[in-house]
Amino acid sequence: MDSSQLLPQNHGSVQELAKELKLDLVPQRYIQEHLEPTFVSNHSSLLPSIPIIDMNDFVGMLESDNGSLTKLRSVCQEWGIFQLVNHGVDKSLIKKMKEEVVGFFNLPVEEKLRYKLTAGEYQGYGQTILHAQDQKVDWADRFYMITNPLHRRKPHLLPEFPPVLRETMENYLLELQKLAMHLFGLTGSAVEIDKQEMMDVFDDGMQSVRMTYYPPCPEPDRVIGLTPHSDAAGITILLQVNDVEGLQVKKDGVWIPVNFLPDAFIVNVGDILEIMSNGVYNSIEHRATVNATKERISLAMFFNPKLEADVGPAKSLTTNTGEPPVYKTLIMEQYLKDFFSRKLNGKTFLERMKIKNGH
Repeated sequence: MDSSQLLPQNHGSVQELAKELKLDLVPQRYIQEHLEPTFVSNHSSLLPSIPIIDMNDFVGMLESDNGSLTKLRSVCQEWGIFQLVNHGVDKSLIKKMKEEVVGFFNLPVEEKLRYKLTAGEYQGYGQTILHAQDQKVDWADRFYMITNPLHRRKPHLLPEFPPVLRETMENYLLELQKLAMHLFGLTGSAVEIDKQEMMDVFDDGMQSVRMTYYPPCPEPDRVIGLTPHSDAAGITILLQVNDVEGLQVKKDGVWIPVNFLPDAFIVNVGDILEIMSNGVYNSIEHRATVNATKERISLAMFFNPKLEADVGPAKSLTTNTGEPPVYKTLIMEQYLKDFFSRKLNGKTFLERMKIKNGH
């Protein structure tokens, strides 16, 4: 990561700011001038909803019976996001994880600032990382940290969490790691990537977690909780911590709200899986809006290749399909440095990774 690109910032808390605000007093640094509207329909039946993938459909699946894989491929290609049900992660663990995340954001601000971001860092607790003096700030507080490989953990973050939160988080990370590896095997098989290649790339790969608190805002239509983006990840697994919604995805040029199913995870394709699928899959653009009267809390886990792995169209896929590679290949560590350098000259990172005249 090019730390010189990160500017010092206000280490205060949007959560604390929101408690003091009166109507029409949202500071200018949070006001977004040109927010695209959300899709609105007079008939709820006309509102598109993201697809559902049931993990039970893959239990005992035979190679010859690939209907479930065909559906998974179609969903990842057309949407790049789905709700995952019957995922097998223990409900009591999820309930405990939700309680502990809520508890963290309810700590006194002085306690949370023990983990605050410092200049040049991107791990810790704080607001939007600033890359430019005039950059707008998201209406959210975040805690982001790398959790795997273990030697890349910051000793003052997860190891210093309150004991119950630390233990619950460790158990949750292990369960989602297993789930993510299963999903990598399935999404790879659906586009003719050999399972072993997916395991070699992602097993014991780089993993990170982000807890996000979106305070209520008196002017919710003039701020954004999470700036529109696609994830620089293989896949992201999102847990809605409380019942307030705000996640939206951009489909066919319009922003569609995501209505969470009880006990479901939201799984979205990231840039790296789109690259590995040679452009078959869609790294979905998404954002988060905020509520006028209610807080929203979420917990996202990001799963990436190991740092020494190649990031490019999967070799087994291009061999099996005969299709030429659409994207360049980089070592994961270089990929991350390039991504976080922000020197993209007005292009998205995926556009920059595309091979000229690739098709």
